[in-house]
Amino acid sequence: MTTSVLSSLKVIARPEIKQKPPVLNKRMKLINRLEQQKKLATCMLEGTPFVAYKEKTVKDPETGERIKKRWQATVRPWYYDTDNHYFLEVKVGIRAIELQKGKPAIDVGDKEKLPEVIDILISAVEKGELDEFLISPPKTVAKGKTPANAKLAKS
Repeated sequence: MTTSVLSSLKVIARPEIKQKPPVLNKRMKLINRLEQQKKLATCMLEGTPFVAYKEKTVKDPETGERIKKRWQATVRPWYYDTDNHYFLEVKVGIRAIELQKGKPAIDVGDKEKLPEVIDILISAVEKGELDEFLISPPKTVAKGKTPANAKLAKS
């Protein structure tokens, strides 16, 4: 008696695939941004220029072929200094998150400690310690501006 090749495979019903929670994608995005900030800080310490690129797949109008287009991106540092004393702010979108109430900045101290502090932040994001800030981004409003829902409440 001969056995078929397919009979050697384990065939099952299609399993239900659960979607990943949206916070996982936000975690990965923040980790990528923090790694980019770490590279930026390392380049600052070494005195080398930092260059980042963005890629986008576009359709070539002449050939109709899909190609990847790459261009140089501007990356602004999340750290700043006052009299050679460095501070770091973690940003979600364009706003700095307050790790404690009213305290968005992390006191780094010497600029050589920047990569080390960013590594600590990356491990905190991996463990989910910043998930509350990723799920509901800060609802702070710039001075002199009113939030959109405040305009609706006045009506």
